[in-house]
Amino acid sequence: MMLLRPLRQLTLAGLLLSAACSPSGPADLTATRAGTMPPVLVETSGLAASRRADGLLWAHNDSGGEPVLYAVDLTGRLRGTLRLTGAVNTDWEDIAAFELDGRAWLLAADTGDNTGRRHDCSLLIVPEPDPATLSPAHELATPVAWRVPVRFPDGPHDCEAVAVDAPTGLVYLVTKRTVPAWLYSLPLRPASGDLATLTATRIAALRQIAPDREQPSSVQLPSFVYHEQATGMDFAPDGSAAAVLTYGSGWLFPRHAGQTWGAALAGTPVRIAFTGLTQAEGVCFSRDSRTLFITSEGKNAPLLRCGLGVAKP
Repeated sequence: MMLLRPLRQLTLAGLLLSAACSPSGPADLTATRAGTMPPVLVETSGLAASRRADGLLWAHNDSGGEPVLYAVDLTGRLRGTLRLTGAVNTDWEDIAAFELDGRAWLLAADTGDNTGRRHDCSLLIVPEPDPATLSPAHELATPVAWRVPVRFPDGPHDCEAVAVDAPTGLVYLVTKRTVPAWLYSLPLRPASGDLATLTATRIAALRQIAPDREQPSSVQLPSFVYHEQATGMDFAPDGSAAAVLTYGSGWLFPRHAGQTWGAALAGTPVRIAFTGLTQAEGVCFSRDSRTLFITSEGKNAPLLRCGLGVAKP
């Protein structure tokens, strides 16, 4: 398990102490506009930071879109596209980036299930291409390297929040339409003989992001009943925190040395406020774990950034 750097632990602990003592309200950090997502991303529902280059993010469209991942810079400018050959975007809801066996990978989560009836949800893993080969004028293509079927022990669930912990070989998933949201895990690279019987393991309840009618939602649809249900998730590359996104807020969960992700996500988070997003669904840490990026569905959606105030030696 990856250990935390002491300086970062103290910084996040300081944020929590500040939150507890502040009379100004529940928002401890604020995301501000960094740019605009390209017009081709009309329903962005996932965001991940490249593991091969600084300043590069990956995103994708929602259900019914092309089975394509889009590379953008930190202002939202399109850098290139990657088509997953042989794949179908039934309902892609999140994306994760990670390193495994010395290589960089991308995971597209085809796990959206609005009616709770799908039995074909899966995680699609592809190698991340060399950033030098990206171009808005020329689409890259790659076959899916491997797939992980997603089955929950208590039946189908809508899931829009997925993150990878490569050091432990696990993928974590958070259910959307349950109250509270539940955290599950699956092996990142299961043996082929286990695929037919593979079932996610239930880990913990995320009670801290349950709907709270006393806290105003920052989403632009205040009557939206799912405004505090999970729509995105990411783990900091250095293992120090998890970010969970809902339509109404971002939530930063510090992770202490030796702590499991289940324990961290059951803890007390720092709230990240934002405005201007009609349907927030994409969140990721920067490659250096110092910044969060957040975006929304909708054409020309804002790309927001939130500095975490971490000075590293």
